[in-house]
Formats: sequence, C-alpha cells, structure tokens
Amino acid sequence: MNVRSWFVAAVLALVGATGACAQDAFPAHVVKIVLPVAPGSTTDILARLVAKELQETWGKPVIVENMPGAAMNIGSEYVARAEPDGYTLMICPPSPLAIQQLLYHHLRYDPTKFVPVAMLAKIANVLDARPNFPVNDVKGLIAYGKANPGKLTYASQGVGSTAQLSGAELEVLGGIKMVHVPYHGAQPALTDVMAGNVDLFFDTLATSTPLYKAGKVKLLGVASPERSSTIPQVPTIAEQGLAGFRSITWFAIAGPPGLPAALAEKINRDTDAVLQEPAIVQKLRAIQLDPMGGSIADAKKFIGEETQLWGHVISESHISLE
Repeated sequence: MNVRSWFVAAVLALVGATGACAQDAFPAHVVKIVLPVAPGSTTDILARLVAKELQETWGKPVIVENMPGAAMNIGSEYVARAEPDGYTLMICPPSPLAIQQLLYHHLRYDPTKFVPVAMLAKIANVLDARPNFPVNDVKGLIAYGKANPGKLTYASQGVGSTAQLSGAELEVLGGIKMVHVPYHGAQPALTDVMAGNVDLFFDTLATSTPLYKAGKVKLLGVASPERSSTIPQVPTIAEQGLAGFRSITWFAIAGPPGLPAALAEKINRDTDAVLQEPAIVQKLRAIQLDPMGGSIADAKKFIGEETQLWGHVISESHISLE
C-alpha cells in the first residue's frame, strides 16, 4: 500500500470510529420528546412512561413537552424542523405519521419525511352509542341509518381525527350518511354522547369500557379485527356485516427528517428493550394498551398499511380540509 492509499484508509477508519463512538455516546445531554397533543391523554400517559424508562436506560434526562394545537400540526412542525441529532423526538397517535399528508395540501412541513423509530403500543377503538339509542348492534344501526338518512350524528375529537375517519369508514362500508359533529377533544364528545345529544362516537377501548359497564353508553361493536378480551361479549364491527372494517389507535416514536439510520437504530433497540420489560408490559396492559415494539422496518410497514387504509377512506368519502 502506498502512502496516499494508507492515508485515505486511515482517515476513513478514523471517521468510522468517530461515528461509532458518537452513536455509542448518545445521549450526551437532555433528550426532549414532543407530544403534539394535550396533557392527560393516552398519548401523554404512554409517553411519560416510556420517557422515564429511557431516562433510566440512558442515564440522561428525558423530558416530555406537550405542544397541542392546529390538529397536531404545531408540535409536528416543531419536530420536523428540529436538528436530526436524536435530541428531539416525537411520540404521537396516527395522524402526524399516517393521515395529515392525506388531508392537508399546504402544510409547512412534509409528514412523510419523519423517520419512524418504533411502534410503542396500540388499542382497539369501539363504537359508542348514546344510552337511549334505539338499536343495540351494527346491523340495527345500518338499518336505522338507511331508514333515517342524514339524521344520525357522530362525534369526533376534531376534523381529521381518527374518530372522524372511522365514522366516514362506517358510512362508506355501511352505505349510510351521517352528520359529523366535531369537538375540541374526546372528553366533551363523550359527555354529549352520554347526555344523549349526539348518537355515536368512536372512542378507545380504555375510556369507553368503564362507561359501558356503568351503563352510561352502549357499545355497538369493537373496531379491531378481533374481539377484545376485556369485553368478549361485544362482537367486532367486521363480523356484524362490514367485512374489512378496522380502526385502531396506535402510538409511535419518530425522529425529524434526516435522523441518521445508525442513531435511529440505537433508539429503536433501547425502546424495544423497554417495551419487553415485564413491569412495563404490566403497566401498559393495566391501561388496556397492547405493547408493539419491533424493528424500524416493522414500523415503516405498519404505518404504510395504515396510510393506505385511511387514504382509501378519505378518497371514498371525499374528505378535504383545504
């Protein structure tokens, strides 16, 4: 090897070693996890649990900062513009990673450029009905909707939310038309369902199950592909005649565009290890979340499938926010 070749090889080896050391040393200071949602939500509870465990793993502070507003676009844009160094991450429900780009055409960031790091957990959605609703299952609901076109109302946490899209999916597959009633969050939507002011609401299993058991809402069906072990007596929407109906809420951790692959892999490995800890699994199960985990490739595949599902619903329903 001549002197020039030796020098080039030495420089490349040094750069590689420096890069490896940088990844091994991560994090060297505080890591911030941004949530594009308000405090107190399932996303918030999950994020703080994961942050605490990652802080113990990394030996550096991991803080959670809520940045709600503008249909989750405020916090999402903040992360999209952050330095891709691993010190600013995002934990979010489906919209920022799988839905926003389907609804908004003039965003100040590109949701498809986020780097999926890991799937954290998922939970089935269920179809709530007001306690005095005249039917008790999805077949009855479809019949009622066809007999009373345009009279059914369904709530959501806001335009473009999973609840709205689930209602649109019900309209498409059931061949009915309903009136969408958007609220600023799940709690006011649920309050009006319980009061009988609105007919239906797609909510998470965790929130709705206690209300169902207390007789404050009816549950017409579970929106996941399989029944819930928590309420096995409630059939899925798919098995009640709407084949292929699927609506779940899931939570992922993602990084800004340009996050290096090696760094994303490290965060993925550490997060996946957290999700496999028996104590963490128990805590997630206690709030009816199913741990997910897996590789970055698994996360990309899952998010891609969800994007395809909601893209079809949005197209068929002609939903547009701009």
